[in-house]
Amino acid sequence: MFTANKDELLCGLRNLNNPSVVVVGDMAIDEMIYGTTDRMSREAPVLILRHYNTKIILGAAANAANNISSLNGGKVSVIGVYGNDYYAQVLINAFKESGINTEYMVQDTSRPTTVKTRISGSCSQSVTQQIVRIDRETIEPISEEIENKIILQLEKAIPLHDAVILSDYNIGLLTNKVIKKAIEISKKYNKIIVVDSQKNLDRFQGVTSMTPNQPDTEKFLGYYIKDYKTLESAGREMIKRTNADSVLITLGGEGMALFENNGNFIKIPVFNKTDVFDVTGAGDTVAAAYTLALASGFSRKNAAIIGNIAASIVIRYFGCATTTISVIKSTIENINFDSFSVNV
Repeated sequence: MFTANKDELLCGLRNLNNPSVVVVGDMAIDEMIYGTTDRMSREAPVLILRHYNTKIILGAAANAANNISSLNGGKVSVIGVYGNDYYAQVLINAFKESGINTEYMVQDTSRPTTVKTRISGSCSQSVTQQIVRIDRETIEPISEEIENKIILQLEKAIPLHDAVILSDYNIGLLTNKVIKKAIEISKKYNKIIVVDSQKNLDRFQGVTSMTPNQPDTEKFLGYYIKDYKTLESAGREMIKRTNADSVLITLGGEGMALFENNGNFIKIPVFNKTDVFDVTGAGDTVAAAYTLALASGFSRKNAAIIGNIAASIVIRYFGCATTTISVIKSTIENINFDSFSVNV
């Protein structure tokens, strides 16, 4: 049986902007290049794109940090790497424009700054469509020298923040040693630590919580979640294999499922159903809002509800988007939670 208390949620929102968070992970830029086209090139059988706009968006782990900043007014730091290239300063400037602290970032001259460039075009009044994507990255693990520098930054930053997010996009930052030290330091200082990772989930042992989506959970466990029984089995196995205090599995249009190490399991529906324009970065939004809620004193269930609602807001927009406490508040005020107080 699912139930929710609107007054509890609204009261808790008053403290959501208090905690500070450090995001550790694979920082990236999403570069969006837009143009119009009406003819082919004489040089090759390709379109000529007349450029009219370039938009820089914080992506991958940087998107989680951007979501935190939007929610708590900039009480967020990042630990990651960037290269010695043109996009290095673009990344740092994008962080600063979003109010994100970059003092713990580490430059790695052996690898490029991670950039995903999407080139999109339209012809006359037609819909803009993506033409090509260019990825500038290396997915090799960071070197031992850079690894040690990252660990030094963990030792500096974690004691000064209330919570930690490990955001793993498999681009090489979160080595086993970095993961182990981040968890070790977080536990030493009694910090909340939440993991948002796409694979190899058992590398993260004993964290406060994890937020895997359904496909990544299925890949990790080796079977499909196709009904309530397999969902319950998956959640309990995730807890067992990671020793996490809780696991929040996101299920797309089916909502979320929260599993706790005390055996509790609750299925959380989608409250704020709306048109879905783009799910890009929704997982980062869940991790950001859920972590802030846990750090500000929400119960695990209510923290999951906040993450659920935050994600339902950002998927209305194209690209990696963010939301604010005021928008979450107005959304909660308009939800009739009594209609969801049934078996789900």
